[in-house]
Amino acid sequence: MTEPDIVLVPHTHWDREWYEPFQVFRFKLVDVVDDVIARAEADPAFRFTLDGQFAAVEDYLAIRPENRSRVAALVASGQLSVGPWLILLDEFLCSGETIVRNLELGWQGATALGGAMPVGYLPDMFGHTAQMPQILARAGIQHAALWRGAPGALATHGFRWEAPDGSAVRVEYLFDGYGNALDVFALPERLGEAVAAYREETRSWYGDHPVLGMLGTDHSAPRPDLMDLVRGPGGRGLAVAGLAEYVTRFRPDDPSLPVVVGELRSHARGNILPGVISIRVGLKQAMARAERVVGEAEALAAQYDAATPGERYRFFDLAWRRIVECTAHDSVTGCGVDETADQVAARLAEAAQIGRAVRSGVLSTMATTVPSDAHLVVNTVPWPRTVLVELDVAAPDPAAPVTAVTAGGTAVAVQELGRSETTLGDEKLAAGDLEKVLRRIHGRELFGQQIEHYTVRPGALDFAVATVPSTPDFDLAALRSELSAAAEAEPGGWRVRTVAEQRRRVLVAVPLDASGQTAVRVTQEAAATGESRPAESVAVVNGHVLESADVRVEVAEDGTLEVRGPDGTTLSGVGRLVSGGDRGDSYNYGPPAGDVLVDTPSSVRVTVDEPGPLRGVLRVVRRYDWPSSLSEDADARSAATVPVEVTTLVELRAGEPFVRLDVSFVNPARDHRVRLHVPLPEPVTESAADGQFAVTARGLTSEGGWGEYPLPTFPASAFVSAGAATVLLDHVTEYELTGDGTDLALTLLRAVGWMSVNLHPLRDEPAGSQFEVPGAQYVGEQVRARLAVVPRAGGWGPARAPRLAEEFRHDPLTVAGTAPAGGALPPSSAGISVGGPGVVTSSIRSRDGEIEVRMVAMSAAPTTAMVAGPFTAATRTDLLGRALEPLTVTGGHLDVALGPWEIATLRLS
Repeated sequence: MTEPDIVLVPHTHWDREWYEPFQVFRFKLVDVVDDVIARAEADPAFRFTLDGQFAAVEDYLAIRPENRSRVAALVASGQLSVGPWLILLDEFLCSGETIVRNLELGWQGATALGGAMPVGYLPDMFGHTAQMPQILARAGIQHAALWRGAPGALATHGFRWEAPDGSAVRVEYLFDGYGNALDVFALPERLGEAVAAYREETRSWYGDHPVLGMLGTDHSAPRPDLMDLVRGPGGRGLAVAGLAEYVTRFRPDDPSLPVVVGELRSHARGNILPGVISIRVGLKQAMARAERVVGEAEALAAQYDAATPGERYRFFDLAWRRIVECTAHDSVTGCGVDETADQVAARLAEAAQIGRAVRSGVLSTMATTVPSDAHLVVNTVPWPRTVLVELDVAAPDPAAPVTAVTAGGTAVAVQELGRSETTLGDEKLAAGDLEKVLRRIHGRELFGQQIEHYTVRPGALDFAVATVPSTPDFDLAALRSELSAAAEAEPGGWRVRTVAEQRRRVLVAVPLDASGQTAVRVTQEAAATGESRPAESVAVVNGHVLESADVRVEVAEDGTLEVRGPDGTTLSGVGRLVSGGDRGDSYNYGPPAGDVLVDTPSSVRVTVDEPGPLRGVLRVVRRYDWPSSLSEDADARSAATVPVEVTTLVELRAGEPFVRLDVSFVNPARDHRVRLHVPLPEPVTESAADGQFAVTARGLTSEGGWGEYPLPTFPASAFVSAGAATVLLDHVTEYELTGDGTDLALTLLRAVGWMSVNLHPLRDEPAGSQFEVPGAQYVGEQVRARLAVVPRAGGWGPARAPRLAEEFRHDPLTVAGTAPAGGALPPSSAGISVGGPGVVTSSIRSRDGEIEVRMVAMSAAPTTAMVAGPFTAATRTDLLGRALEPLTVTGGHLDVALGPWEIATLRLS
């Protein structure tokens, strides 16, 4: 049979939300899918690829549930291609685990309807992460198709894409975009000529292979006359197929394919729109927060939930769906209209709320064995560590110090942070109004605490309240009767006081086992006689210096920091802030030609917030005058300025080899970018940044060649390292090596007012329509960034950045006990432990009655993961949970050999 000249793949690229919110686009989606179903049922030769994201099917069936069997029949027949993703995501703005959950959810949904398209379809992502080939390969997918980000050296329509671990997929390169066949049909009466012309035009790419003709674009329905044109005289040389039918004709292991290794972020053949990394920073923070809270809740429930295994699944499924929905490449990116951004933020908040609710539910159950005058502390990482926890505790004696012990009577270090107000209410009332006071009491609760006792005297009513009362009960009826009689005897004025038990806010250093739990009690009794665990001290010297055994920090006159590590590495000028103009849009930063950079504060104030010994905190307040906006000439900043105070909390904790920075300000200005700089001791030629199961090295430049200036700004997820400076991050953050490699700049805020601008200084064509997006200016909103600086020579490896980043991001969990006060503390316990050089966990969760652990070797060298816990059998699985091989478990311990950068998934039972 003669090969066709062009294999057409009718499809639509469905941006689920973008310049319109989700529900508006869904209204249009229903019409498109109705049309596709009718065409396919009427013509067995018709094929349609539904954009590689199963959410489009779910969104449709939510409105047309009666059509489920019709959709399933078309999927089973191969006429409708669905999945494998739930959402076409932005790969850099979520965690690697979220990418896996995206694929998992999409594959499950598509399989239930007849089967997922076995192609990693990635048509419009703004670049691609280094480990995507491994993610696809470990899910059993051998083929991918993509457009943006591929390097300029490619000259064929197929290439072998390798991940850092060596895993690979064959990529069908959409070098001419995902709508390359649209022009062929521009003049139907000249279709035959257009087919022949396009075949010859692309022959250097395809050779003797048929041309892949992607026939569709954003939110498009198939041409009504498509099949008639294909069958007509002008359609000779055309065939219609699903995407998988085309790409699976090629061998994934073809040795003649050119090889590309690692991430794809070249601008050479398509705009990658890197400004989406830094726009609407609140969405990036919300994504990281939701991922973190839901992941912690899953791990906690898997190991400590008293509920039936899997009972929480529906909650976690809903939470992950909300997170994954928001990863869409026009959602968390922030490059849509304000209405879309608001909905994305709401969904991410909802996901975090679900995680927090489940987490609280499990902790409440765990707390039933802990006395109410103690607290339970839970480790959120699977290796031992000592954590600092803030507790609010009773301390009725104002002169006596507090002490803390864990189970077994081990004394641990304490730092007092503050004391509570004791007078909660003091008022004068007429006797006839005393009933109002009684109506404030709910059971035993008054002003958020519990009534300990009360006193009624002529003209006076006194309440003593406590968080945990020592008296067995309280009788409201008896109080009402006694007060009524007293009011009748004293009908004049009354004084009502509510006095709380004195409480203190304290910081306690608590040692924890891997994924472990321990109870701690803070009292004013004599110090424990058992073992004592001293903590490294942190001291503040002369009001401008913080120092521990690991790090010394001094605040300079301009408010920047000199940070010295234990190996003598010194970073000077850390935290310099620079505000520069931005005349760009949500897709691309655009510097004004006559930019004005503001980096010098007009005043600096330094005060001590906490003096140690467990935690020392300096408050540095810098005042700046920033240009209020761009001027009428977009290439200049306004001469008018607005004042702003930037507060930086500089924090050292005992035992931590880094300094924490908490930077915040209320943004008063428009059209600008604010970056925090970490100057390097000597110039470097590359950086290394964490993200999506890998650490990627990048140089000082980025490859250009298309219609976009190749700014060397890049994303970092948990940390970025350059020379002797490693910065731990709270969320995905844009960074750049500036000054020929002498400065690491991190973007805290990029504020612009347009979704896309028609004329951009660094981009040749619009990225979308020129819609105003005032919400992206962040005027009047608080901007806050949490990060930490590790001064250590040798880069991220010697700095132990992967593990430190996990500890920086994952705080311990605490809950007050609910068992009767005064009882013995329950014994401490450990959960799942995962260790080994360079090994970090991505997920611990309950799955099908077992515990699933996913981990990755964050190392360029082979390593061994050591897994321990209460399990007796283990199985290695692929990323979709399908069993691969049994593993040997000895005494609750398991060693797993991992290759460089390898992702491994285990089932423990």
